[in-house]
Amino acid sequence: MSAGRAAAAAQQALPTALVVMGVSGSGKSTVGQGLATELGWHFRDGDSFHPPANVAKMRSGAPLTDEDRWPWLDAIGAHVAALEAGGGHVVIACSALKRVYRDRLRASGARLRFVHLDGSFELVGARMRARRDHFMPASLLESQFATLEPPAADENALTVPIEEDPGAIIAAILARLAT
Repeated sequence: MSAGRAAAAAQQALPTALVVMGVSGSGKSTVGQGLATELGWHFRDGDSFHPPANVAKMRSGAPLTDEDRWPWLDAIGAHVAALEAGGGHVVIACSALKRVYRDRLRASGARLRFVHLDGSFELVGARMRARRDHFMPASLLESQFATLEPPAADENALTVPIEEDPGAIIAAILARLAT
């Protein structure tokens, strides 16, 4: 098989969407954008699917409830399903902190694979305190970690530590996707 056909076959084996998940400040957007660039896919930040009321609630320092999240997750799932119907691919940065949230995304019927960016409270907290102009305050980090249910073995997710620089994290993800 030629290299071009092998690459095309590998691309076909990939899911329609890679959902880069984790707590706020774990690097979902940075890593997601880098993955999308490397794969030649579209990138969408899951935050762009939040209704304005959710953004206002988080900006005020109040954590979202499950009821707040259902329409948001459904909008992301519908987007991925529409892309799949059209033959497209996307990397989405989405916290997907609980298994039930990931299950809600899977209910779209689209082929998804989750990439969990895993880091310590201290590391993520330092990153959040250093960033500017983001609606999610560092004061909500504790609730993010309290809510987080790391993917179970049966979810076929990739869990990647975030101690390295974004380029190394992206390379590690791509290497694991290729196997």
